[in-house]
Amino acid sequence: MTERTHTPGPAREEAGAPSPLPPRPARNRKRGPSRPRPARLRPADVVRLGSTGLRTRPLRVFLSALGIAIGVAAMIAVVGISGSGQAEVDRRLDALGTNLLRVAPGESLSGEKAELPEESVAMIRRIPPVQEVAATGDTGAHVYRNDRIAIGHTGSLSVLAADTGLLPTVGGRLREGRWLDSATEEYPAVVLGATAAQRLDVYRPGIRLWIGGRWFSLIGVLDPVPLAPELDSAALVGRPAARTHLRFDGHPSTVYVRAEDSRVTAVREVLPATAYPEKPGEVRISRPSDALAAREATESALTGLLLGLGGVALLVGGVGVGNTMVISVLERRTEIGLRRALGATRAQIRTQFVMESLLLSLIGGLAGTVLGTLITSGYALSRDWPTVVPAWASAAGIGSTLLIGAAAGLYPAVRASRLAPTQALAGT
Repeated sequence: MTERTHTPGPAREEAGAPSPLPPRPARNRKRGPSRPRPARLRPADVVRLGSTGLRTRPLRVFLSALGIAIGVAAMIAVVGISGSGQAEVDRRLDALGTNLLRVAPGESLSGEKAELPEESVAMIRRIPPVQEVAATGDTGAHVYRNDRIAIGHTGSLSVLAADTGLLPTVGGRLREGRWLDSATEEYPAVVLGATAAQRLDVYRPGIRLWIGGRWFSLIGVLDPVPLAPELDSAALVGRPAARTHLRFDGHPSTVYVRAEDSRVTAVREVLPATAYPEKPGEVRISRPSDALAAREATESALTGLLLGLGGVALLVGGVGVGNTMVISVLERRTEIGLRRALGATRAQIRTQFVMESLLLSLIGGLAGTVLGTLITSGYALSRDWPTVVPAWASAAGIGSTLLIGAAAGLYPAVRASRLAPTQALAGT
């Protein structure tokens, strides 16, 4: 049997065996107190902190948010009512058409009013793209409620000789009774425009009116005619009856022309020479739909002015929010000092008060958006308009309130964050 020998330590090191490391001497290090890390606030915590100040002062929050809400409601109501009016104009134009042209006499070289020839209507009807033609002529007579009214008290009402095809040409509608036709145009029958009926206090057919020194029977009353408002303040009689009873000379004072939509511009260019070949310069051509568009542009300018006033109201509301936040900082010095003493950083204090200002402005912005939408809806329904509240107006209203809220709350937030804990607690 072989005897096992024990190898000493150096021999084992030579054999490649690892040797234990000598223990390190202990060092006496003096460690100072560890600095506490500031707590991190999650977004939900920031919102909760910001809403705390609002919940504790509900009356002040209501009054401050009311200023913002009034400004936003004014802006949205102005934009909404303007948009609803524009939608109504577009709807009317779609229903009435934009292919109506109006031909009227202008002025002669001597400055006197020109006169369209009697055959102008027949000549215009020969233009291929023309679909409908109808004319009215001024008879020079006046209409009265009865024969006991003094001459001269006309109420600015005119008596016009009208073609039977006038009503469909201008897109007019009857409110009561019937329109002139082949059976009534030769007899002393009259149809009143909407304004004429109101001024004469006559709303139903079946009565007699004094026109040109004789009685005419009322057979119909028109609704307002948007594309021919001059017909609203007129009494309309048939052309044959006007010649027989009112000494009408037959010259048209206004010719209404319907043309193909794609050829309106071309027809407009040839109308002066067609209506009055000898003196085309004495003919005026207009497009009634352009007048409605011009009125819409005027209303848009007024809308811009009202939007400016709404912006001023919104700015005043922002000043109210800033004032509320400054007072809130002064009243909550104890809370600020206590939070700073417990480790809250200046950034966290700033974030808390800016969030409070943003929430206050957001409440006002949402309330103003709802209020402005309700105002727009109520006004549009009262006028029988389509209700239109552009999405960009609501987004702009809320976005502007948030910007104003951030700006209004920034100074009070910075002021709150600069308060030292001892200074804030000592001031209680």
